[in-house]
Amino acid sequence: MGPEGGGGRPVVLLHGLFSNAQVNWIKFGTAAQLVAAGFECLMPDLRAHGASAAPHDPAAYPPDVLARDLEALIAHLGLTDYDLVGFSLGSRTSARAVIAGARPRRLVLAGMGLEGLAGWARRQAFFLDMLDRFGTIRLGDPAYAAQQFLKTMGTDPAAARLLLGSMEDTPPAALAAITMPTLVLCGDKDSDNGSADRLADALPDARRAVIPGSHMSSVTEPAMGAELVSFLTA
Repeated sequence: MGPEGGGGRPVVLLHGLFSNAQVNWIKFGTAAQLVAAGFECLMPDLRAHGASAAPHDPAAYPPDVLARDLEALIAHLGLTDYDLVGFSLGSRTSARAVIAGARPRRLVLAGMGLEGLAGWARRQAFFLDMLDRFGTIRLGDPAYAAQQFLKTMGTDPAAARLLLGSMEDTPPAALAAITMPTLVLCGDKDSDNGSADRLADALPDARRAVIPGSHMSSVTEPAMGAELVSFLTA
């Protein structure tokens, strides 16, 4: 895990599928914007990603393992007053952890729509199909970008498959447990995880923000950090 900044308000940042903390939060300056605003950024690499372990033992991937990992991290660090930010898979993990009882002061669900939580089976099937055909997918195929990103990041396909199998749908009614102020933040060309507007409407206390970019490019935008700072310092 990479902490950045010192002594400020802790904010836990969870990256997206096949990515890592370095690419999602550090490389394009998002963490630096938060540090400049007085936050301490806690940026773990999720299980089977980045510098974290990627075991091939199915027992290492029980249901909701990423949410359990987040809960264990919060307990290990003794965090009682903190903010929580996720992007894509990180948003899914954050939402599942909050539904299970985690209580950040403020929550950001970036790169996420309602169907990425309540219609996860379809998105899961897309990634499992990509892994089935990994290495053979050609330009023009809808799964090509995901294949190339996984290759670029060096994510272990076998571990990724096991991790995907640990994830379950989130019934829309369960979202009522997400009661803290929540920012739903997506690129203007990002509908990979469904409708961000519908997600914001389904949450008790949510607001929407739109930044430039697609699902892949929005994390490279300075506007990502600017929106996080604005919401978390409000």
